[in-house]
Amino acid sequence: MSQSTPMRIILGIDPGTNIMGYGIIDATSVELKLISLGVIDLRRFENHYLKLSYIFDRTKMLIEQYVPDELAIEAPFYGKNVQSMLKLGRAQGVAMSAALAYKIPIYEYAPLKVKQAITGNGNASKEQVSGMLQRMFNIQDEPSFLDATDGLAVAVCHFYQSAMPFQKSKSDSWKDFIKKNPDRLR
Repeated sequence: MSQSTPMRIILGIDPGTNIMGYGIIDATSVELKLISLGVIDLRRFENHYLKLSYIFDRTKMLIEQYVPDELAIEAPFYGKNVQSMLKLGRAQGVAMSAALAYKIPIYEYAPLKVKQAITGNGNASKEQVSGMLQRMFNIQDEPSFLDATDGLAVAVCHFYQSAMPFQKSKSDSWKDFIKKNPDRLR
């Protein structure tokens, strides 16, 4: 690895109060590499505060094991059930607190933004996001929970978003983009 290519590990988290998904990628070069993908199963805990404690502990364990440089996390989306949204926000906050304890920069992305970054469609289904990531990273076995690929999607979305400063200019169409960025074509 050349000295001009800094090591960059991104931990992506899809917070949840029953299943929390995570994906860890190596974004050292132009080609992304999958390091780890999985879920933290919280269904065995009946008490919400025990779930939060477990999220904190497991997030710290992931940080200690993989030493990520950045944390990308999905923002809670507004739903009809306010109580569910509050619980989800707490889960997100606890995962963020674990990262803050290690002074890891945090980046937050709306679900629509994550889906758009992966599939090109902000209204894509979890299955479509998972399928795209399976092809992108050559994942042979379909994850048992789509929350795992959702966590991976947040990490990949962050990589794409953090690479945006290298864009020469904003384009209104593909034709315009190609015209303004001929060097980005293969």
